[in-house]
Amino acid sequence: MKNIQFERGTVRNIRVHVLPTEQFKTYAISVYIGTPLEEEKVTPTAFTPFVLRRGTQSFPETKQFRERLDDLYGAGFGFDIYKRGDYQMVQFRMDLIQDQFVNSPESLLQKGIEFVGETITKPALENGRFVSKYVDSEKITLQKRIQAIINDKIRYAAERCIEEMCSQEPYRLHPLGKLDQIEQITPEGLYTYYQQWLETAVIDIYVVGQTNLQEVLPLIEKSFGITKASAGRYARKPEHRNVEQVKEVIERLDVNQGKLNMGLRAYTTYADSTYPTMLMYNGILGGYPHSKLFTNVREKASLAYYASSRLDGHKGILTIQSGIEIDNYSKAVTIIKEQLEAMAKGDISDIELQQTKAMITGHLRELQDSAFELISFDFNNILSGVERTVPSLISDVLAVDKGHIQEVANQVKLDTIYFLRDRKGGE
Repeated sequence: MKNIQFERGTVRNIRVHVLPTEQFKTYAISVYIGTPLEEEKVTPTAFTPFVLRRGTQSFPETKQFRERLDDLYGAGFGFDIYKRGDYQMVQFRMDLIQDQFVNSPESLLQKGIEFVGETITKPALENGRFVSKYVDSEKITLQKRIQAIINDKIRYAAERCIEEMCSQEPYRLHPLGKLDQIEQITPEGLYTYYQQWLETAVIDIYVVGQTNLQEVLPLIEKSFGITKASAGRYARKPEHRNVEQVKEVIERLDVNQGKLNMGLRAYTTYADSTYPTMLMYNGILGGYPHSKLFTNVREKASLAYYASSRLDGHKGILTIQSGIEIDNYSKAVTIIKEQLEAMAKGDISDIELQQTKAMITGHLRELQDSAFELISFDFNNILSGVERTVPSLISDVLAVDKGHIQEVANQVKLDTIYFLRDRKGGE
């Protein structure tokens, strides 16, 4: 197992993490910009990267911006917006070929960091604000993105279950923001917001490849034209409500297939020592095709088209997703609850234990073959304030036994049952 050692430094309160390695043919550059999820800020935060990707001061036209990536030997560039616990994350990513594989007169690492730095900190402007044609066209892009979630009923049901379960918590907010807030965004207002966002957000820059901290720091110093008053940190522990009774929500839309989703409080996060056990709990319950939900709800009882569970290790909640015939609602709820009960009783077979360990550890080993996965794993540590390595997590997972799983199973509380069904028909 490889020993992975990031070198760390800071530039004007931006944290920098470099992994010197000869394992990959490309440089991986990743920038995480994180802020707490808030009703008023979630939409402008989500909207900002859409506008930033349209042009920079050196390449103000989108066509020039894209051609610049071709000049960098077809470098890949993109961004993601998601939530980690009660934080909203914007992540910019670039991968570009390493210098020794091409005959380039200039350092590609330098050019890549310059490009990312300029995209984030020196956007194309007109009259001291964002370019209005970019703001207008990206409004349509973001509206379509959110609309796509509403139209995809599997995703819609998953989001609605979270919204109902966390109705009093920041986590209820979707990382892409709110449809009804997009229209009121203006080029002036967004530019003012963007400046404040960069000033207050926590920023982490990662570089993986044949380089080192010493080489990277001056490049970032030169390319990221912002000065932050403080580095900030991820301090907020995710909020949880006490579950006194299970909340049941039935929503009616034009659907033919019922979507039954359940939200459970696991109360275990990535920062906790019980996290490896919770990974095993989720894996045995519904993480894989051999899991209890898949085998008992879908295969044996033929009650569901799909049935699985997902753990959000930063928030400490677990969600169950299933697609069912509308008339099978009560039966499906009963049999899913039986699987939760089985977990709490420690009713777990040796084969379930072994297969789940094999799946989780196999996935963790694979992480080490991808630069961006290594970055993502390290960033989970930064976010949670823990020091975990891939080998240590693998050995912790392998050490989990039925007793450990039963213990965490008894903390897990069913919080919300959400059912999306057709408009006609009885209760």
